[in-house]
Amino acid sequence: MKSIKWLALLAAGVVVTSSAQAQFKNGPWEMPTGGDLSATLDCLEAEGKTIISAHRGGPSPGLPENAIPTMDAVLHAVPAMMEIDVAASPDGVHYLMHDRTLDRTTTGEGAVTDVPWKEVAELSLVDEAGWVTPYKVPTFAETLAWAKGKTILQVDFKRTADFQTVISEIRAAEMAQGVILIAYTKAQALKLYELAPEMIISYSVNAPGDLEEIVEAGIPAENIVAFTGTRLARPDLYAALEEADVEVIFGTLGRPDRSLDAMFARFGTDERYAELGAGGVDIIATDRPRAAAIALAEAERLPTPGTCGITRGE
Repeated sequence: MKSIKWLALLAAGVVVTSSAQAQFKNGPWEMPTGGDLSATLDCLEAEGKTIISAHRGGPSPGLPENAIPTMDAVLHAVPAMMEIDVAASPDGVHYLMHDRTLDRTTTGEGAVTDVPWKEVAELSLVDEAGWVTPYKVPTFAETLAWAKGKTILQVDFKRTADFQTVISEIRAAEMAQGVILIAYTKAQALKLYELAPEMIISYSVNAPGDLEEIVEAGIPAENIVAFTGTRLARPDLYAALEEADVEVIFGTLGRPDRSLDAMFARFGTDERYAELGAGGVDIIATDRPRAAAIALAEAERLPTPGTCGITRGE
């Protein structure tokens, strides 16, 4: 009898061959979070494997964004990092929230800056279709505790988040080698490196000169992973970054009507995920982690149990 997850794939029109099926059995995947994250990323690159980063934790019907049960469900299917959004309540509690208001993703309303944590904690999360789920808004500390020994978190700081507090919580959870801190500007990257020189920073790189500039400003290349956009694959740039021993992140995520994720789904061209990996992308940031994983597995680019410390439960 087919499991529920295979029935779900068939219902979605996803054809999964026997070579890929072997990647999607048994228990949850686990990525190392207590060693040397830079060395793990180097190992995966050397092994020719591509890692998936599940945007906002990989939401799907019934599983809302930025929720621990959602991320746990993804890890039961595929080896993946989790990109999360961290905001702060007016009374200083850091929790997972993308928007500036609570209206879209919870049963509450109002600005994040106005609602104290005690009230946020009572709300239920809402999925992408607007259905109320039984899941609650997790604190950042709870998310770190869940992720330890399971997965790497890419931390997107929202306007209300305090860099120092977030970094302190990461250290308290002993997750310094289990996070990638996202910086959108040179000033943010420098501040994050000043506060957390032992952690890795995701920094936007559109040309080799961007990397040279940030290294000259004082951040070692080994502390950088390069986010290279969401529109156009750049094999020439990827080659230059590989030469500098800097891993490449490329995003297929974005607006449902314009993203590469949407295009691959619309035209049935999921093999493009594997082509991106073969072309030099080390981490694919996607809203379709399961589909991307199937394509990578078909091309033998998805990590298997035992690759670079990645394991899987029975």
